[in-house]
Amino acid sequence: MRIIKYTHACVRFEQDGRVLVIDPGIWSEPAALIGADAVLVTHEHADHIDVLRLLGLGVPVYAPVEADLPQLEVIGVPAGEEFAAAGFRVAAVGGRHAPIYGGQPDCANLGYIVDGTTYHPGDALYVPEQPVETLLVPVQASWLKMAEAIDFVKAVNPSRAFAIHDAQINDRGLSSVNGWLAEETDNGYRYLVPGESA
Repeated sequence: MRIIKYTHACVRFEQDGRVLVIDPGIWSEPAALIGADAVLVTHEHADHIDVLRLLGLGVPVYAPVEADLPQLEVIGVPAGEEFAAAGFRVAAVGGRHAPIYGGQPDCANLGYIVDGTTYHPGDALYVPEQPVETLLVPVQASWLKMAEAIDFVKAVNPSRAFAIHDAQINDRGLSSVNGWLAEETDNGYRYLVPGESA
């Protein structure tokens, strides 16, 4: 399976001609959706879903069953459900967005484990029960501290970890984040620039 990182939280999975995209938000490149067979959305915030782009895409879009997306036809997914999307096996885990301040925003957020190996948590630090080989770790957000990101990688304990949720960091900050994660975790952490694959 090939994983391609796009700007912020958008990640594309390719295997045997099938394409699955997670969280194509307003900051991600339109190229992420070229040839997509299905889209997974972790939650309703614009940095994770560009509704206008998805309206005319014509492929199944999966989102939390509680997501407030009235303008878009989605397939509602509850936490704990396993399903197939674009021929990939997907397990939906977690359930709520991490609190920012005073419990806000409080919306549904699902993490997705693709083919039992790769975990995209969206805007949460939910530790799944099943082991995963690859963790897509959020590295910056108004709801996140660096120590929490490091602890999340350690708790999930993947074989490798790649950064997501990084579009609001300048180069200096990104260098610091990458240094901390590489130094403090022993999980093959590596930063992928937008468009780079693994």
